Amino acid sequence: MTRALLGIDIGTSGCKALLIDAEGSVLASSTATYGLSQPRPGWTEQDPALWVEGARKAVAGVMAERGGVELAGIGLSGQMHGLTPLDEAHRVLRPALLWNDQRNGAECAEITQKAGGLEALLGFTNNRMLVGYTGGKIVWMRNHEPELFAKLRHVVNPKDYLRLVLTGEIATEVSDASGTGLFDVRKRDWSSDLLDRVDIDPAILPPCHESHVVTGRISRAGAELFGLPEGIPVVGGGGDSVIQTLGSGVMRPGELQTTIGTAGIVASALEAPEDNPGGRLQVFCNVAPDSWHCMGVSLNAGGAMSWFRDTMSSLGQAAEMLSFDEIVAKAATSPAGAKGLFFLPYLYGERCPHPDPSARGAFVGLTARHDGGDMARSVMEGVTHALRDIHGLMRQIGMKHSVIKASGGGAQSALWRQMQADLFDCEVVTTEGAAEGGAFGAALVAGVGVGIWPDARTAAQVCKPLTRQLPDRNNGDTLRRAFGIFESLYPALSQSFAAISDAGLDA
Repeated sequence: MTRALLGIDIGTSGCKALLIDAEGSVLASSTATYGLSQPRPGWTEQDPALWVEGARKAVAGVMAERGGVELAGIGLSGQMHGLTPLDEAHRVLRPALLWNDQRNGAECAEITQKAGGLEALLGFTNNRMLVGYTGGKIVWMRNHEPELFAKLRHVVNPKDYLRLVLTGEIATEVSDASGTGLFDVRKRDWSSDLLDRVDIDPAILPPCHESHVVTGRISRAGAELFGLPEGIPVVGGGGDSVIQTLGSGVMRPGELQTTIGTAGIVASALEAPEDNPGGRLQVFCNVAPDSWHCMGVSLNAGGAMSWFRDTMSSLGQAAEMLSFDEIVAKAATSPAGAKGLFFLPYLYGERCPHPDPSARGAFVGLTARHDGGDMARSVMEGVTHALRDIHGLMRQIGMKHSVIKASGGGAQSALWRQMQADLFDCEVVTTEGAAEGGAFGAALVAGVGVGIWPDARTAAQVCKPLTRQLPDRNNGDTLRRAFGIFESLYPALSQSFAAISDAGLDA
């Protein structure tokens, strides 16, 4: 009988479950989708019951596809930062506030002020209190829903709510805890000093473990609900944006992971919790006990490409929308540098390297010589430049790179991978399992927890390369000259972006 590991990822739009064997090969994969609610502008909520039902369907799908396996362990991954408030009996008090919920800006400022300012806050956690982090949501609930807050006894993030349902245990692990903004990533523990300053009772926060630690076993109720054997060990797992680097095989300094999904991420492993000047990057605990995770997140990547596709399609007469492949084919007709056309991809504001909600998108350098192919290429290059801009912050704290492991939907484009190889001047590869997202990393961490692999770095070795792209010297020279211009554009335009916002012209 094949020994297998089950990874479960609680995403924003659906739950993915997959089975892998002891060699890291995917045996089965299944996804169940669900919705979310936006009761007010900037608010994003989700009923945790949707996660449980989605997980039940996804797990049933993989077990039906590949029955007869011996299940050795279960790993969990999920969207980070979401507030799931529970009462004393572990009942959900209100819909969860998700990672992209924007209601708690005032509360984040309140926390920063009570901490003693940004530099003092960085001393406690090494991270800003970003809008969307769990800490600001807790204070928002205290300020705006005092009757519900009076009943609050436990705060868990999405994957940890699923752990509770599966095992009856309340727990979290270091990577997801890092994303609450209340965690001392240097000490790998909750920041008691910060909690005291902002008057948050530490008892509402879950016990925190290293990511590979077995934090529970499938209970009788969990076994009945999910159709799984009682007693199967469940490990800590990891927050999705951290654990997916393991799923790409990125566990050593010098390896970068780039993700072009709706947003864009540049991430790498650290051997120490390097100081985070200005808090412009995110420095979290990694899923290995002696490792940390550094990343910068741009709010605009594949989402900018989707906007361009939708906009170009709306101008045409065709009944069907242009495909991404058609847009990329157009972009390939334009030379590196897009004939001097630049695109700033800040369509939804920006987080890194420019924490500016007023930032705007822009085409710069447009002339009558440019055609649709040049515009398509400038959009793709603009996203690539934005990733390189993030890495500029990483270089300031001594992070170097020798290879990029590309992931996300954008990694399916050979042209986009080649742009990264040329601009970053290094090899770009894709790996087996990376397309499976956080669920694959969760299954690998489960394998570490139950002894199939001795540690996460060994587990990462199962991530074999699928494609390779080497840098083109001529195109690289062109793109690096272009990048020097690109990085000057936001500083030159930022005051104009703020003036547009202040004038209410985009209302």
